[in-house]
Amino acid sequence: MDSWVRFNAQSQAKERLIRAAQYACMLLGYSLHRGGAAAELRATVSQLEAHMSLTRKLLRLGNSVEALEAAKRAIHLSDSVLRLCLTIGHLNRAMYFACDNILWAGKTGLISKVDQLKWSQRSFRYYLFALILNLTRDVYELHLLMEQEARSRNSKSPASPCGPPASDQLSCPSSPATPPTVVLPLMGAWLRRQLQLVRAVLYNNPPLLLDLLKNSCDIVIPLDRLGIYPLGAGFVGVCGLASSVLSIVTMIHPWLKLKP
Repeated sequence: MDSWVRFNAQSQAKERLIRAAQYACMLLGYSLHRGGAAAELRATVSQLEAHMSLTRKLLRLGNSVEALEAAKRAIHLSDSVLRLCLTIGHLNRAMYFACDNILWAGKTGLISKVDQLKWSQRSFRYYLFALILNLTRDVYELHLLMEQEARSRNSKSPASPCGPPASDQLSCPSSPATPPTVVLPLMGAWLRRQLQLVRAVLYNNPPLLLDLLKNSCDIVIPLDRLGIYPLGAGFVGVCGLASSVLSIVTMIHPWLKLKP
């Protein structure tokens, strides 16, 4: 099993490169359509995109095994939230890859009478669930790091006789009810402080920032393909290309990959 996972990892870099090229073709096709290019040129670009999509499906054969192995590792995590998000997320990825394999077999003729639309919709639903769980994990990690950063800042700041800073509470427990004219500035200060914490945490944790950006770009694809929130080929092409480049960056620099 370990040997297969190592072998499969070698094809992932090729798959990411072809994925970037595929979404670049999608973006190019959209630009040609908007620019009124010749129908023959647009058809060529569309055909090239379809060939790249089929090649990616070939390279993803066996990825379900890797996803199941990742789920087996995640189930032993001590943090219950991470354990839940990562385990169920990897299981959804495994189902997504299994549906993708059936689609590839149908397109190549290995399996006859495959309902391409049904299996495509099913695969994108699994993909969407996996991405929702990935984003939940990212937000959870961000929340934990923000709390840690806030405690660190509070320990370095001088103690206030009123307890926590004004940005953490709207009034001191011992003070009378705060009038609305004071509440709004305090809420604004609290919001600014939260934004500063988010900026500091993401700046000091590039892996979390890249993973959050990549998942945010990726989730656009199933939302569009399932018709939940149609965004158009141009926007999907930009997001797919951006997420592919971010994935390639994490492969070139493994320390930028969010762990576990």
